[in-house]
Amino acid sequence: MIKENIKILLVDDEPDILEILSYNLNAEGYNVLTASNGLEAVKLAKKHVPNLILMDVMMPEMDGIEACGQIRLISELKDIIIALLTARGEDYSKLAGFEAGADDYITKPIKPKVLISKIKALLRRQTGLNYKNIAEVIKVGELIINRETYQVVYRGKDLVLPRKEFELLSLLVSKPGKVYKRDEILDRVWGNEVVVGGRTIDVHIRKLRKKFGDDSFKTVKGVGYKFAS
Repeated sequence: MIKENIKILLVDDEPDILEILSYNLNAEGYNVLTASNGLEAVKLAKKHVPNLILMDVMMPEMDGIEACGQIRLISELKDIIIALLTARGEDYSKLAGFEAGADDYITKPIKPKVLISKIKALLRRQTGLNYKNIAEVIKVGELIINRETYQVVYRGKDLVLPRKEFELLSLLVSKPGKVYKRDEILDRVWGNEVVVGGRTIDVHIRKLRKKFGDDSFKTVKGVGYKFAS
């Protein structure tokens, strides 16, 4: 992917931060868009469909977590990578971000070179899950998953899933009954470039259970998860 074709949306209510990050990303050859609050971010995301959104959490009018949730409700934006940028380190705010559909959480202050390295890692994984040995179309009972079109049909209804939920669902459903260990799930769905906690998996499993039923995903205590057809 040519850098000039990669659009990155920066969202922060502090002009100095926008200026510094924009300068460094432009110097790397990326096409940079900026917004100063969540409302503006949602509008720009709809209009330009960026590859990646780097968004502060604490902002006026609409914060980053709410904006992330709004963006994830828009089907054409489901593949966008969203990384939340914040000075806050509390677990509850991180969980709220993942609940809203964020792919990663970056704590500031962060050196521009480190941030650029992080962004490159996120963009390398934009194709998502390593689908080796997984069929293009998976059919299990009333559930149909088409990986090529990112389509999920359950009980005759089309469902729009955020990218990580889709990838986690595809992995678990690809081999019903197989117990996937937490480390394998993190590696194949999130990739080893980004450090996320095991609770991130729990959050996404909980969201999948709400959509497909509590009995569809079984917890194997101390090991991982499996899909029960």
